Amino acid sequence: MLIRSWNVFHGNTVPPQKHAFLEDMVRLASEDDPDVLCLQEVPAASLGEFTSGDLAARPKALSAQLGNWITDLNHGVLRSAVSGQGNAMQVSSRLQVLSHHRLTLNPRRFRNRQAKTLGLDLGARLAWAKERRIVQALRLADERGATYLVANTHTTSYHRNDAIAEAELLRAAWFATSTAQAGDVVVLAGDFNLLPGSPAVRALSSPEWGFSAPGPRIDHIVVRGRPVSELRVWPEERRAHNGRLLSDHAPVELELL
Repeated sequence: MLIRSWNVFHGNTVPPQKHAFLEDMVRLASEDDPDVLCLQEVPAASLGEFTSGDLAARPKALSAQLGNWITDLNHGVLRSAVSGQGNAMQVSSRLQVLSHHRLTLNPRRFRNRQAKTLGLDLGARLAWAKERRIVQALRLADERGATYLVANTHTTSYHRNDAIAEAELLRAAWFATSTAQAGDVVVLAGDFNLLPGSPAVRALSSPEWGFSAPGPRIDHIVVRGRPVSELRVWPEERRAHNGRLLSDHAPVELELL
């Protein structure tokens, strides 16, 4: 069973350019038919094109479609400034979707409580409140009757203090494990915005949480309840497109053995 995760950078390239290439990205990431494809930073207007698409940051325009039209003027500059963005999952027809779940990672009560515990200053608090982040999950079954809870998350990036992303990551892990039913293999994938040495990422591999080892960068797929292959990071040439790179993140993937 192949699980793949990719932060698609609102469909932008590196270096950025006027036009977006979300369709090219999705086509590239789907061409070998992975069992589950988890995407982050998907423009709001495109979320309905996937098995499951959940809005994180709401469009600042009157509608997601209007935000998309405005962004089309120059994707490299505007990104998600008006269009909004969210998380999406594409699931192979080999799997049956049993249920869908979603949780906001940074609601006000959670932010306020954690800000006091972590001693966050005003700048960090304002940065945390700037954009809503979510974790979405699908409970799936394969043809043999084995069941999986696959969660797709994208935590807040705040370079001055990783504690914000760590708090959200542990909340996402709690959500995934508590939503799963007995016997489910639990998969937590996405842009954690944390390197593998982060205390929260290391904690997931502890006996208490029981997840597999993380990846080498900030995009990870960790699994509980099933042996897995080593996580693979796509080389740059695999996402090269007309002299540019699709997204500022490389896709990552692993197989459940």
